[in-house]
Amino acid sequence: MRRATISRKTAETEISVEIDLDGTGRYDIQTGVGFFDHMLDQLSRHSLIDMTIRAKGDTHIDDHHTVEDTGIALGQALAEALGEKTGIRRYGECHLPMDDAQVRCALDLSARPFLIWNVDLPTPKIGGFDTELVREFFQAFSTHGGITLHVDQLHGLNSHHIAEAAFKAVARALRAAVETDPRKADAVPSTKGTL
Repeated sequence: MRRATISRKTAETEISVEIDLDGTGRYDIQTGVGFFDHMLDQLSRHSLIDMTIRAKGDTHIDDHHTVEDTGIALGQALAEALGEKTGIRRYGECHLPMDDAQVRCALDLSARPFLIWNVDLPTPKIGGFDTELVREFFQAFSTHGGITLHVDQLHGLNSHHIAEAAFKAVARALRAAVETDPRKADAVPSTKGTL
């Protein structure tokens, strides 16, 4: 069963994450940060990874710790659920349009984390949400999930559309990468024999 549960508690946040890689995109997400919940809903729905996430953070200061630590816990859950990575496709990509925005994502579940982030969110906030936290989430997620993650904005005028296109593009690429390859369901997709 490709499932994982992660709990993370610090002086700043308390996070619990449950995922099922072979789900249907069901989500139950409550972080206390409304826009972030909306983005995580998209990540679950479009990756078809079931997610239950609870986060309590020091949002009286700002949303930074909650967003970053959720990314850490979700990345750890992904890595645990993938296990030895036997049979996965490993790579995924997506060009995703959303109104004025188009975002391209390519990723590799390589266990070699690296983030390339060519995304320009033109406003400092979306509602009350600091737009710089979108990158912070993906940095934490890629680092702790062991993901080589490239996200490139091709077009976009509206910060909400750009951010949502980024989450959906990553979700669709992740969906492809975690799927089982029926032609190599018993092998790790690497000449090294391990990832």
